[in-house]
Amino acid sequence: MDAQVTRPTSANSQTRNAGYATQPPLQRFLASCHEEFKADDSGNVADYIPELKRADPSHFGIALVTIDGHIYEVGDSAVPFTIQSVSKAFVFALALEMVGEERVAATIGVEPSGEAFNSIRLTSDNRPFNPMVNAGAIACSGLIHEVDGADAFERIREKLSQFAGRQLGVDDAVHQSEVITGNRNRAIAWLLRNYSVIQGDVDAVLDTYFRQCAVLVTARDLAVMAATLANRGINPVTGVQVIAPNVVARTLSVMTSSGMYDYAGEWVYRVGMPAKSGVGGGIVAALPSQIGLGTFSPRLDSHGNSARGLKVCEALSSRFDLHMLNRSADVRTCVIADYDLFGISSRRSRQPHEQQILDEHHSDIRVIELVGALNFAAIDYVTRRLAGEPPNAPLLVLDFRRVPDLTSAGAQLLGENLTILGNAGVTAILTGIEATSAVWLAIRARTGEPHRLRRFALLDEAIEWAEDQIVYRYGGFTVSKETSHLGEQALLAELTPDEIAALADLSTARRYEAGQRIISAGEPANSLFFLQNGMVSVKLPSGVRLASLGPGMEFGEMAIIEQRRSADVWADTQVKCLELPLDSFADYRQLHPQIAMKIMRNLSALLARRLILANAKVDLLSAY
Repeated sequence: MDAQVTRPTSANSQTRNAGYATQPPLQRFLASCHEEFKADDSGNVADYIPELKRADPSHFGIALVTIDGHIYEVGDSAVPFTIQSVSKAFVFALALEMVGEERVAATIGVEPSGEAFNSIRLTSDNRPFNPMVNAGAIACSGLIHEVDGADAFERIREKLSQFAGRQLGVDDAVHQSEVITGNRNRAIAWLLRNYSVIQGDVDAVLDTYFRQCAVLVTARDLAVMAATLANRGINPVTGVQVIAPNVVARTLSVMTSSGMYDYAGEWVYRVGMPAKSGVGGGIVAALPSQIGLGTFSPRLDSHGNSARGLKVCEALSSRFDLHMLNRSADVRTCVIADYDLFGISSRRSRQPHEQQILDEHHSDIRVIELVGALNFAAIDYVTRRLAGEPPNAPLLVLDFRRVPDLTSAGAQLLGENLTILGNAGVTAILTGIEATSAVWLAIRARTGEPHRLRRFALLDEAIEWAEDQIVYRYGGFTVSKETSHLGEQALLAELTPDEIAALADLSTARRYEAGQRIISAGEPANSLFFLQNGMVSVKLPSGVRLASLGPGMEFGEMAIIEQRRSADVWADTQVKCLELPLDSFADYRQLHPQIAMKIMRNLSALLARRLILANAKVDLLSAY
């Protein structure tokens, strides 16, 4: 027997001997299944391969893996056994990946046979019925052998290892036992060679097949392998893309119709998950987008399926309503918020004339925040919502930051809808999508008006860009962006010219280059600034932007009530401003207390407006 690779431990694994009361509900359910079904002594250990008779009939392990990589284990989940026919599903996926769907379809069918797994009967056009019976599995091994020759088995073992998330070994004793007793499989292989389904050396193809059946796995391995299929080909434990999503769909389809031997119809009826069993005692079941399940118990029923494993799968499906055809979802929940800019704005503070334009044309910007995994039906709902009331705004922001996945069909439908909107003059702005993501590329490829499609990492950046477009369209940027007179500062509203002139005399002119930090969080708050030209951003030390400010606005004003700075201020462009030291201002306001009262009143008004804006955003989200 090949040396076994040490089974890795997982930080997510639940300790099997943990106190029952502290275990999560799903762990407790699996433990109760194990306790109940381990007393079931029905069925017999496979004996047509002599080495399989050595299996301990008392072994019973269960493992379940979620698509975020959380692992539950019960019983003998770490006991190794040979994968046998469970390998057929994964080798079929490998064949699809290596030679393509057209070549595989020309060689192997996908219809249930209705006969035993080792039947020698072929279809009317002399092909195996499907890749889950021995004839189809041998043909799959033959396709891989055509490409890799003597290295075919190593290619298979490596792919199975990627599915399991660790290097898998081989039970040489079982392999030799299969070689010695495999005459029926030899008959099948030579029949396939007679009809040119297999090309080349039949014995070499058979040895590849016998070896793949002798690969050693555990119930935990099978659960990870199943979860990889459930996770669209991405191993949830290692994060590796093992197989392409389109290959996964075809593999799961054949597992659904033919994976459980001549019990497949009953299995779909009762359990309703794509699955594959093996005479070594393993069962692998994958529920797309949810879980992967692996069980191990060598006692087999009359169909060749693990008796205890079947009971576990049926109990899990029934208890948690996991049948794949019994699904329900409300597509309307994919929209968490749908609003224009009335009472809402970006973190960019605006000059009064700019804010007036935005207030008057707030309905020109529509923001739809999406949530959850989006499929074809959800995107159809979004597109119908866009076609309804209110009429389409010229600027549409679609926020995907809460969307973990968008199906290719959904991306296609969305791209086509954005083309229609673009032709009608609507510019779509997508946020929360990476520039290199398959979703963005798919949407962009389907959008006929690329200049009508924009992308920003953050929702606030998108809203700010949309605001700029509205301000520009209505002439807001024709007004000079420089203000050198302190009377235009909101903090100094209602001060007389003489009072403003006196403050100007106390201030010092400052200039900063783009990218220069003007204020650092944590430093003493000993001055405030009046921005005359350029743009600055107020940011937390983490880099999160709190506000962007332009000419005629102040920053650092919280120094009036704080002793230390709470945020950084960075120059986004070249900046010209006046800095008013608070020490000088303190001496001045002792002589002119009425000025201090006006400034404090203005500061209170500024803070109140910020609070109103924050409350408006909270109220908006709470309405959905």
